[in-house]
Amino acid sequence: MKPGYKLDEVDRKILTLLQENGRITNVKLAAQVGLSPPSVLERVRKLEEGGIIQKYVAIVDPVKVGRGMTAFVLVSLSYHSKKNVSKFQREVLRQPEVLECYHLAGEGDFLLKVVERSITAYRDFLVSRLTGMEGVRQVKTMIVFDTLKRETIMTIDDGDEE
Repeated sequence: MKPGYKLDEVDRKILTLLQENGRITNVKLAAQVGLSPPSVLERVRKLEEGGIIQKYVAIVDPVKVGRGMTAFVLVSLSYHSKKNVSKFQREVLRQPEVLECYHLAGEGDFLLKVVERSITAYRDFLVSRLTGMEGVRQVKTMIVFDTLKRETIMTIDDGDEE
């Protein structure tokens, strides 16, 4: 997408429909947005090439695949040089247990979503790898008991509303 490109109503509808069902056929998508299949295909390609659509995935139930323990982990670094932050980021990206990582302002420097087989497996990850990363000063773990909402669909509006 070109800088300053503004999503129109059809783009927003396409994004909403693809969030609901990433496997929808181009023909069905075109019918639901009221355009021809070639026009819709071109719009989807532009959304992909512009990085608005980042990827298509299957959402897997972690419990059903043996990953029933989820933790949110608040990591504080001992110092915040660009080199230290970059080194931590590179290292955490290599950890398969870490499904999400957010660089924060406020209390803590990074928030990680970690999914593991068990509390024992999480402890091993924490002790063997996470706390051993250079520059890690403090780690606070919050174990998830239940997931009440796990949504992947976000509202796509025109961006003019405040």
